[in-house]
Amino acid sequence: MKTWPVGMIGGAPGAFMGDVHRRALALSGQFSLVAGCLSRHPQQALAAGRALGLAPERTYADWAQMARAEAARPDGIALAIIVTPNDTHLPVAAAFLAAGIPVLCEKPLALTLEQAQHFASRFTAKANDMVMAYTYSGYAMVREARRLVQAGALGAIRNIQVEYLQDWLGNADSNGGWRLDPQTGGAGGCLGDIGTHAFHLAEFVSGLQCQSLSARVSRLVPGRAVPDDAQLQLRFSHAAIGSLWVSQVATGCGNGLRLRLYGEKAGLEWKQEQPDTLALSTMDGRTTHTARGGSAVLTPSFLPRGHPEGYLEAFARLYSDTARLLGGLDAPLLPRLAAGVRGLGFVEAALQSGARDGAWTMLRT
Repeated sequence: MKTWPVGMIGGAPGAFMGDVHRRALALSGQFSLVAGCLSRHPQQALAAGRALGLAPERTYADWAQMARAEAARPDGIALAIIVTPNDTHLPVAAAFLAAGIPVLCEKPLALTLEQAQHFASRFTAKANDMVMAYTYSGYAMVREARRLVQAGALGAIRNIQVEYLQDWLGNADSNGGWRLDPQTGGAGGCLGDIGTHAFHLAEFVSGLQCQSLSARVSRLVPGRAVPDDAQLQLRFSHAAIGSLWVSQVATGCGNGLRLRLYGEKAGLEWKQEQPDTLALSTMDGRTTHTARGGSAVLTPSFLPRGHPEGYLEAFARLYSDTARLLGGLDAPLLPRLAAGVRGLGFVEAALQSGARDGAWTMLRT
């Protein structure tokens, strides 16, 4: 099996997302981290490179220099992984794409839809070289849910309910860091941080696109500069309706991402905190719980049934698909640049609707 050399921008040891990506890289078994610009502070970047065993000449203090140097090397990186704060996603991605290096980028793609659209116009020819880290589309049973919808197991979709609930920002003194700074994390707050995940999940599994929404956007902790809770009604293509609730102040919730789809024939439910099972319910009162890895499940797994898969395996599945992409093979389930732009369209529409007391607002992408 080919091993692809990769570089990471941001994500020094101890940074949550950097550590997660490195574990997922290792779990996939198809990548080797050989270069990095792991901090915007030069001395910290060099120390982080040493801690990860990177060669000194491939430990960079400047990401623009890294893009130029790696593109010039015969053994340069095949993929740039961006795990920086949100405000630098686009300039870093632009530097590497312009240098001919594909990118896997954390979400959201940008701070605003206008920025994302300009970027997408500039890199139209490289849209398939840009992967967005919508992690939850990598869960085996999320992909199985998508397959069941496409196979007609639910019939025509009528209603989509999705929620993503956390409580880690529930106190006024919660350390949200740059995520609570609109200049660095964006004006969307929880909408950009985790709402984009819920939005992408709903569209990914249902196969439908949200066309308009009505939002109540709140700052439930006094003094916040960005939203920490939002409740939205959604209108999808094919006359489907739905709702989305996203909160980082929902007391008692760790990472409560849940998706429910209701069709003419059946309803389906998936919960991220119990990710190995899908529940399919019908009007005759029966509910079938299908376990990942079972003989009825056509979506491949890393592990046999009864051996739990979770967040890291979902990330590793995105990386395995990315390895296929780098090798010139098909990877149709990978979220690409267009998904990143749609995420910013969702955030913009929600903020505009919330500012107009929930007025129905069309999504622009």
